[in-house]
Amino acid sequence: MLIHGAGNVSLPKTIVTIGAFDGVHRGHQTLIKEIAQKGRRLKVPSVVYTFDPPPRAFLQDARTLSPIHEKIRRMQALGVDHCIVATFNQKYLQQTAFQFMYELQQLNPVEVVVGKDFRFGKNRTGDISLLKQCFKVKVIEPVFCSNGKVISSSRIRELVSRGENKQAFSLLGWPV
Repeated sequence: MLIHGAGNVSLPKTIVTIGAFDGVHRGHQTLIKEIAQKGRRLKVPSVVYTFDPPPRAFLQDARTLSPIHEKIRRMQALGVDHCIVATFNQKYLQQTAFQFMYELQQLNPVEVVVGKDFRFGKNRTGDISLLKQCFKVKVIEPVFCSNGKVISSSRIRELVSRGENKQAFSLLGWPV
């Protein structure tokens, strides 16, 4: 897997997913495996566009579930070809939705795969309908655990804060 800084890569064709992917939990794994497999089928590189630190950690001082080196290692294990790491800071927060879309165009995505609540750009002004104006977009539904609750990084953080590590680790889906 090749690792790039945001704005430093141009590719002829890709399949891209975008997100914080903090913890690379079972829900993230489903999404990332899907783009890696589809990329192989279409013979185009798979790209994960992610952030360091995760936006929630930067904006809300939330606990980070996986440092960037661990996140990258896990993505590589899932078969991703490229990982773009955007430094999430005050400067990044000023990037408009259209600036982000221009950066995404440099990857020439045949498809962009995101979660249903995906937002981007300064003040979160970009949304899925804006993304669809320039790209083929696939929206992925959340992944649920056996008790019917959505698997999310926020939920895992909450479980860890309550000392419910066994359940948190089961949602992460990685060996401890």
